[in-house]
Amino acid sequence: MIYTLRHRTTYRYGRAVSFARCSLRLKPADGEGQSVLASAVTLEPSPARAVTRRDYFGTEALAVIIEVPHTTFSVEALSTVRVERLPPPPPEEGAPWETVRDRAVSTRDLSGRAPVHFLFPSDRVPLLRAVTDYARPSFTPGRSAYGAAHDLMMRIRGDFRFDAKATNVHTPLAEAFAGRAGVCQDFAHVMIAGLRGMGVPAAYVSGYLRTVPPPGRPRLRGADASHAWVAVWCGDGWHGLDPTNACAVQDDHIVVARGRDYGDVAPIDGIVSGSGRQRLKVEVDVIPETEMQDLALVG
Repeated sequence: MIYTLRHRTTYRYGRAVSFARCSLRLKPADGEGQSVLASAVTLEPSPARAVTRRDYFGTEALAVIIEVPHTTFSVEALSTVRVERLPPPPPEEGAPWETVRDRAVSTRDLSGRAPVHFLFPSDRVPLLRAVTDYARPSFTPGRSAYGAAHDLMMRIRGDFRFDAKATNVHTPLAEAFAGRAGVCQDFAHVMIAGLRGMGVPAAYVSGYLRTVPPPGRPRLRGADASHAWVAVWCGDGWHGLDPTNACAVQDDHIVVARGRDYGDVAPIDGIVSGSGRQRLKVEVDVIPETEMQDLALVG
């Protein structure tokens, strides 16, 4: 499947901002069933400096500095990406989770995709006894790592309520877990904490998910959203699982970044020099090739 992606973010400030330094992670990733056919980012006001780099985990980031006073800052990313993934494995296939746990800590690989980096607590994913105990029933002796992770995903989807008002981007993992409610970020963090608590490497993945308008309804501009899910290392490589939707990652998911938690992959972060309140508006469109008539929406 080929997708056209549009991600527009607009900040409006109550008072002029004199300086801003931002890191943008908006370009879809190449590899693992994805290939980027085109990608461009437009900023207003234009940056005084812009440098593209890759972080330790392989995500391409654009670092920009804006030195002119401004009350509005907008970022629009347009991309075309082809997604052709292999089918996911059967739920109970693969090496036992105990073998995967032992192999993860014994590997000498220290590259950005090495499993050892995704075993330990991170800023937004502490290892909590309550979360580990919640995950433990999925990890019966000898069960495959993928089967245990798949079962944990299904349990989270059944036990947790999707509620955009229950949490925000700064809500601690313990609070989201205790409330059994939140958004995709919370679902992913809870699942990662459970997997790591059992010794299975797990990464946070950000990107987009194709959504389908209701029958007979047109696609609404900007109505899609960023998404997050989990990549679990099962000894033979990384496999994507989406606890928000209780499904394996396939061609409807478009990967942008991978890290230890949301803090590693935020689409836009940085600092601004100014005072006063700010308003944020985000518009996202994920348009498949089969709906080419809707491309006018992102022109």
